[in-house]
Amino acid sequence: MSVLAWIIFASLFGGVLSVICAALFALNTRAHWVGGLVSYAIGALLGAVFLDMLPEAIELSPSVASVSATVLFGILLFFTLEKVLIWRHCHHDHCEAHEPQETAVHDHGRSGAMVIVGDTFHNFIDGIIIAAAFLTDINLGVVTALAIIAHEIPQEVGDFAVLLNSGYSKTRAFQMNLISSFATVVGGVLGYFTLQTMQSWVPSLLALAAASMIYVAVADLIPGLHKRTRLRDTIQQVLLIALGVGTVALLGSVVSA
Repeated sequence: MSVLAWIIFASLFGGVLSVICAALFALNTRAHWVGGLVSYAIGALLGAVFLDMLPEAIELSPSVASVSATVLFGILLFFTLEKVLIWRHCHHDHCEAHEPQETAVHDHGRSGAMVIVGDTFHNFIDGIIIAAAFLTDINLGVVTALAIIAHEIPQEVGDFAVLLNSGYSKTRAFQMNLISSFATVVGGVLGYFTLQTMQSWVPSLLALAAASMIYVAVADLIPGLHKRTRLRDTIQQVLLIALGVGTVALLGSVVSA
């Protein structure tokens, strides 16, 4: 099998497998568990950002300041994007943005749309990484693809939780995550043909993906947790956030061992 065929197979298999594994867990949970999954999603998103994506972007970039500036730009970009999506849904006074906070059920898909954008960037980068590994050595490529699958599963579980909390049906959430996973194949193929050119893009794309996940976690998901003010709920939220971060950290340590 040629190197290009290995890259396509690994990218496709890795992306689809991680989505299916995450879906088997996230989509089979009971409806009243979605709130808990949102807390876990916050931890998984922030864990992926601060323990995986940003350290990798900083390592690959000649300037830490440029990575930080890109993250800042990305947060402002996604703030603007969310404002545009709010405006699109608010051609009259009876929309979610004008409702009292306690009566708004979901956000008409805004946070879901943004997390899919960020995940697509991330999957694209994963494809480039897979291509680079296979171009170096086939065995290294296989190990790298398995490592990426292991890293992606907790993040995909978080993505499903965000989509469900954002008003998507289970079928639509699965479809959106599956479509996003094909960005891995695009990144892998483009990486095979233009890897030297694309390597300079990787830190910026990672920083933008990180910015989208930070924004969704901090601006869209965490405020919703404050609606539950009981001490028991707060302890549960903190523990689930820590579990999300811990899952990413544990898988990262296992893969790097």
